Amino acid sequence: MKGVLLVNLGSPESPTPKDVKVYLDEFLMDKYVIDVPFLLRALLVRGIILQSRPKKSAAAYAKVWSEEGSPLVVISKRMFEKVKPQVDIPVSLAMRYGNPSIYSGLKELADKGVTEVLLFPLYPHHAMSSTVTVLDKAEEIRKKHFPEMKFSSIPAFYNQTEYIQNLADLIKIHLEKFDFDHLLFSYHGLPERHIRKTDITKSHCKIDGSCCNTPSPAHEFCYRHQCYETTKLVIEKLGIPEGKYSQTFQSRLAGDKWLEPYTDVEINKMPEHGIKKLAVVTPAFVADCLETLEEIAMEANHQFKEHGGEEFMAIPCLNDSDDWCKTVSNWINKWASKK
Repeated sequence: MKGVLLVNLGSPESPTPKDVKVYLDEFLMDKYVIDVPFLLRALLVRGIILQSRPKKSAAAYAKVWSEEGSPLVVISKRMFEKVKPQVDIPVSLAMRYGNPSIYSGLKELADKGVTEVLLFPLYPHHAMSSTVTVLDKAEEIRKKHFPEMKFSSIPAFYNQTEYIQNLADLIKIHLEKFDFDHLLFSYHGLPERHIRKTDITKSHCKIDGSCCNTPSPAHEFCYRHQCYETTKLVIEKLGIPEGKYSQTFQSRLAGDKWLEPYTDVEINKMPEHGIKKLAVVTPAFVADCLETLEEIAMEANHQFKEHGGEEFMAIPCLNDSDDWCKTVSNWINKWASKK
């Protein structure tokens, strides 16, 4: 019997320093997130980061927390509830970090008699710290608890026609209500070394401005290429002219070189270049979360206006929109119908 496990990032149990510390420990100690030897990772995370960051992050989470809980989890559950009645096989929901766990999601499917599972990481673009860690953790749990299960996974859907159409339609609806000067595509950042590590050719990725536009097998797993491809395809759908849009990368840790240009740096420079009305979309996420609601809709908005900007629009993620839920359901049903 077939079934599907939808997996998103996860969230602390509450916006308190104690719960945020537990969450950050699980997240940052992941070898696919901070990819250095264990002892060095433990020293960095537990000896330095977790000594100060939980309090700061908890304050950020508190700004976006609702009565129902974490926006990411709440929205993911709403999407899940819309998808369930549209598919012909059992579906469960899990988070890579926190709850509901991947173990609980797989157990729910196993209890329904599912033996063949489609792992569906809810990330449009392939990355070590998103897609790979979900698949690796699920496999670890399968071997230990569900050895009879068989897994397959949905590939990155950054360029899939339905996803691009859903994203373009969402952006269009919001831009029709906003006389924007510029549309910014802000993707979650990654250390540059992650891009090189996922290069299956071991030679293509130079991160020099040309490799992402040069055809290569490396693109199947290249986060940077896939982000630029999403932007290109959406822009083609919307017909937005050159010069009226750009792409950046948000969120980064100090120390290593991360993908550039940086969202905060670019946004702060825009008003002096005549961009007074800015719209920002965050296609790396399918559900609004701390990075979209606090970092962009609140902090970037504030910084933009502090530097002379006048109007700012944070375009929401696909969330539980009917069209997006229909797309996910269609993909699941298509997989389920295969023999």
